[in-house]
Amino acid sequence: MARPAGRPTAPAVRPGGRPVTTSRTTTRRLTTAQALIAFLTRQYTERDGRRRRLINATWGIFGHGNVAGVGQALVESGPAMPFLQGRNEQAMVHAAVGFARQSGRLSAQAVTTSIGPGATNLVTGAALATVNHLPVLLLPGDTFATRPADPVLQQLEVPSAGDVSVNDCLRPVSRYFDRVTRPEALIPAALQAMRTLADPAGTGAVTLALPQDVQAEAYDWPAEFFAERVWHVRRPAPDPDELEQAVRAVRGARRPLIVAGGGVHHSAAEEALAAFAAATRIPVASTQAGKGSLRHDHPADVGGIGHTGTATADALARDADLVIGIGTRYTDFTTASGTLFARPGVRFLNLTITGFDAHKLAALPLVADARTGLEALGAALHARGHRVDPAYETEYTGAKERWEQRVDAAYATPDPDARPTQAQVLGLLDALVTEDDILINAAGSLPGDLHKLWRARSPRQYHVEYGYSCMGYEIPAAIGVQLAAPGRPVWALVGDGTYLMNPTEIVTAVQEGLPLKLVILQNHGYASIGGLSESVGAERFGTGYRYRDADGGYTGFPLPVDLAANAASLGMRVLRAKSVAGLRASLAEARGADRPTCVYVETETPDTVSGPPPAQAWWDVPVAETATRPSAAEARKEYDRQIAARRRHL
Repeated sequence: MARPAGRPTAPAVRPGGRPVTTSRTTTRRLTTAQALIAFLTRQYTERDGRRRRLINATWGIFGHGNVAGVGQALVESGPAMPFLQGRNEQAMVHAAVGFARQSGRLSAQAVTTSIGPGATNLVTGAALATVNHLPVLLLPGDTFATRPADPVLQQLEVPSAGDVSVNDCLRPVSRYFDRVTRPEALIPAALQAMRTLADPAGTGAVTLALPQDVQAEAYDWPAEFFAERVWHVRRPAPDPDELEQAVRAVRGARRPLIVAGGGVHHSAAEEALAAFAAATRIPVASTQAGKGSLRHDHPADVGGIGHTGTATADALARDADLVIGIGTRYTDFTTASGTLFARPGVRFLNLTITGFDAHKLAALPLVADARTGLEALGAALHARGHRVDPAYETEYTGAKERWEQRVDAAYATPDPDARPTQAQVLGLLDALVTEDDILINAAGSLPGDLHKLWRARSPRQYHVEYGYSCMGYEIPAAIGVQLAAPGRPVWALVGDGTYLMNPTEIVTAVQEGLPLKLVILQNHGYASIGGLSESVGAERFGTGYRYRDADGGYTGFPLPVDLAANAASLGMRVLRAKSVAGLRASLAEARGADRPTCVYVETETPDTVSGPPPAQAWWDVPVAETATRPSAAEARKEYDRQIAARRRHL
């Protein structure tokens, strides 16, 4: 006799994903793909008493490896699982990552692809998600588990291993990976996937590779599998002994400096940080991921730190005797490749939810949720009446005021008829936006200018992806952010190099009627790498978007590429700005638009007056040790001088 089918009422589930046991067991006859989608519609996160749907929607591009499985399952699910149509698999992951970041990592999206190139196109997006600790569920199709024909279309054959497919490329860039080769194997795999996505210390890309025959295979699933599950996102408190050591370290410091990283945003610790800084008067610098942890006008905010940081923050870092890292990974941009924290005897105190990051730089670890840890540390210091010396506070607030004058000079637009510099473009945006606006960027020279110059007005206004610094992230990420924050103005800032990498999701924005604002800055090449190339003796080789010259290089006239026309051809409304005055009007018009709108502007090369301040700290890009060209030889001399200052903090 067949087992009962239908849709019985599923039992409830306790917080943490544990189902309530029941004496009556029922089953549902579904394909593996149908069961997976039904399972995903019943998963939630909960933090601080607020519940969110864990998998909000599924992005997809269909091919023979997923159309009859996951594709058919999505049709069956109807509105229970919203579907979003993408144009490029990598871009779909970027959109999902943008959504997850804007959602505070409490809600994520899934991405389904066919086998072959659709699956391998996921790798870059998966790496970006995992590097940045942002959740995304990847559902690539896979080759047949039963191997009725071998090889099948798009199958990679490995002579030494029969169980390898292209999806194995996703293993090193996933926090959790499983290949579901039998229907019943989906149950533990799906539960582990949800656990990982909801884990604040271990989240990132999660991959469930789905063989195309298994996707379509039916199975009698226990009803408990489809129970509503609530995954509690924990806020671990600090260990008492670690907390006491941290209190002693802070009280013993005379020139402490906080480095706020992305973990402040992920744990929604911005208010706790603001209260901590107000009580202790310890200055707060920020990484790219942490910028906006304090409003720009908070007295303790001293701006970005590291190679792209402010003079104020970097000067404080060089003379700090205690560096308090909060939710940061200490990348080479933050530490200036090990040259920034220069004071003899400097110590580190790292408050972070991951033990791996807490012990970096031989630090005193304070392993805890950022908000919980800040509240505990702040309460302990308050009980002992601790705050920094007023002279130290006067020093850094004065330096901050002087830096703001440099920002004003970079933003100034004395000639309304001139072409704007890149810094002036940011200045015009700075004068236009409110705390509601969100700016998205990832690569090129813009991250450096933004980190130094941008005045963040709200915790999630500044969205620069600099963990992986992936060209092509901005436009799809803006779509994800707009989906997570409807009604807020969302700006994607891109140079011509980034635009040419990945403009296709403009079509998706148009299709969905999302009023994102795209600003294209045309400077005819890889300007950021061109500048770096010149500084290391490579003479801007291969970085210009120009015709070939007589010597075989790319130094001829600029290519006649019209990116504005391209954006218009994909369905965007395009506003061309040729001057400062025209750009000011175009940006204002775009901000008020109710459809996808592009502002296109050709920027002027900055001079020493209107350009942004140069780098305030070093970055290690090794220079050729031997070279015949004078530029490389001179660059090596400077490299040897800088590298002598590097140290290991032991």
